[in-house]
Amino acid sequence: MISKFFSQSKPINFVVVSAILLVIFVVTKYMTFDMELNTLLITKQILLFGVCLFAVFVLDFLVNKNNLTKKNSYTILLFVLFIAVLPETLMNSKTVIANLFILFALRRIISLRSKKEIKKKLFDASFWITIASLFYFWSALFFILILVALVLFVITELKNWLIPLIGISTVAAIAASYMILMSIDIYSFFNNLIDVSFDFSTLNSKRIIIGTTILLSFGVWSLFYYIKNLKSKTKSSRPSFSLIVIAAIIGLVIIIVSPIKSGSEFVFLFAPLAIIMTNYLEVISEKWFKESLLWILLLVPIITLLL
Repeated sequence: MISKFFSQSKPINFVVVSAILLVIFVVTKYMTFDMELNTLLITKQILLFGVCLFAVFVLDFLVNKNNLTKKNSYTILLFVLFIAVLPETLMNSKTVIANLFILFALRRIISLRSKKEIKKKLFDASFWITIASLFYFWSALFFILILVALVLFVITELKNWLIPLIGISTVAAIAASYMILMSIDIYSFFNNLIDVSFDFSTLNSKRIIIGTTILLSFGVWSLFYYIKNLKSKTKSSRPSFSLIVIAAIIGLVIIIVSPIKSGSEFVFLFAPLAIIMTNYLEVISEKWFKESLLWILLLVPIITLLL
């Protein structure tokens, strides 16, 4: 049984999840690549897979370090299954890399709960989000998460509210210096970086429609129970769980405003949605229902692959 196997956090779970991710990555690339393979291309894809795999480990560290879920492997399994349901998320290397930096930032933001090294954590979070926004501009919306965290964790000192600006300025200075040295037109770079579109016609494919419907249906259902169970959490931990909901909302907004809707933008929703759904799986008493949900997520990619 899948649910029983992943109900604990063991090294073998990481191996299995990594293997599933590798299969998804290889199959997706094999079915979409129309270029002749060469050493450079293969190297780039190996590095991209490394980024995806590292994101899984960062997510696992995030949830375990901050007790966002119980000790199990559901979160990383769901994260990888979400990628399987919408493999388009692997087709844009910039969004994959940006998502990794967002996970770095989210880890630092949630850890503000301890009220230790606040300035360092705020700088790190803003630093990572700014870097992410250079790869995918709308990642910048996650700055909202920093502001909300300052409010929820009752961090009122004015200096702390100004630190994110220092993080932004640091990345801006480094990026500007690099562009000047490499003779890159800064104006053109940022002009091409910032764009928005509300045209969803490019997402009109059977696989994306089916995948999106299933993910959003499961997500909304899980969110209902997630919010309902917030009252049962300790007062000190509620802000952390609330931030996950806000992160999911930001992920949805990014999908809506994304200038090029290829399906890759859904990756920003996967981490918070995986945490929310894991919390739901943990409270399901009917084992058959829990098992069914996981099997649906496992079988949907195979079925859509045949469409």
